[in-house]
Amino acid sequence: MSPAPDPLETPLEIAACRLHEVAVPLVEPFRISGGTLPVRRSLIVELADRSGAAGFGESAPFDGPFYSEETLDSARACIVAHLLPRLAGRAFAGLEPAAAALAAGVRGNRMARAGVETALWDLVCAKAGVPLRRLIASALRRLGVPEASCVPRDAVASGAALGIPEDGRPGTLAAQARAAVARGYRRVKLKVMPGWDVAAVRAVRAAVGAACPLWADANGAYDREAHADALRALDREGLVMLEQPLEPDDVEGTLALAGELATPLCLDESLAGERAARFFLSAGGPRVWNLKVQRVGGLMESVRIYRLAVAAGVRLWAGSMPETGVGMHAVLSLASFPGFVEPSDAAPSERWYPPGADLLEWTMDGEGRMGVSDAAGLAGLGVGERVARLGRRVV
Repeated sequence: MSPAPDPLETPLEIAACRLHEVAVPLVEPFRISGGTLPVRRSLIVELADRSGAAGFGESAPFDGPFYSEETLDSARACIVAHLLPRLAGRAFAGLEPAAAALAAGVRGNRMARAGVETALWDLVCAKAGVPLRRLIASALRRLGVPEASCVPRDAVASGAALGIPEDGRPGTLAAQARAAVARGYRRVKLKVMPGWDVAAVRAVRAAVGAACPLWADANGAYDREAHADALRALDREGLVMLEQPLEPDDVEGTLALAGELATPLCLDESLAGERAARFFLSAGGPRVWNLKVQRVGGLMESVRIYRLAVAAGVRLWAGSMPETGVGMHAVLSLASFPGFVEPSDAAPSERWYPPGADLLEWTMDGEGRMGVSDAAGLAGLGVGERVARLGRRVV
């Protein structure tokens, strides 16, 4: 009996490339140290194969460059002028050469690339008739990841990510944290910045109790020297981790701070790709990583980083921008693998969007678990119809 064909080698013939822009309202503005997200404007890439199959992916930067250098405008320009022309009308022997065509000679622009690349993965799923997590498993095995780390779970543990309240009151944040724990979220992560840190952490701790894992995320808001007292004060609060306290390019400061604080540091914006991951491992840097599909440029780079993390015993978890339900499909599928040992930032649609507003509705049970879809491509879940109805065609 011949072995089943490798879905990674599914041939692709790209007949059409389309780009849509959507604006999905949020139930409340999401504020981090660098800026506020009042509505989720996002770019949805649609790739059509000559066979009739379609694939969808999401590029989800913010309107302004406060999280990364990319913005919605820059991603749109890169996708239209540089990335889609690399695929349109071309045939590829499989997923890997198609993804390589997007990366060759393109520096940065990782969120733009993530939108197009995840659409390629989804297109392969539709053509091969396999769910995304099976396709990811094939990629992991090809990279030599141990089999035990290549078998996905059926559900992903979800943690609440709480922004800075509009009224700037610790009591408001405490009430949100209490509601999140009652809803079933497995941990609470709150955004911090100079002037909004210890008091907020203490308010949340009092609200959720000592047993609830509590994280803090600074999005690079602190300076190691100028805010040394504030960082030491946070270090005394018993946090599970402190995520990205320093600016992404302050590598020297991050390595030094990791040795100065008892609280484990977690890499987010600094973990830009596989090369950065290798550097931090070689330099003895933080061993807690937030792996975001958007930030690293797609799933191909994500599986390479996963391989390094599993081999090195890094405590890995999957982050979110947050995306719409289209991008959340990639986040959940990746986070279902056992190398992700901490609760994910992936959250149900109700956390971010009004009822029926998301492009693909995700749910969470009362124990903080989100199921992973086994659909063979997002088109079969009606994403194309919702994008056409709710989005604006760009190209």
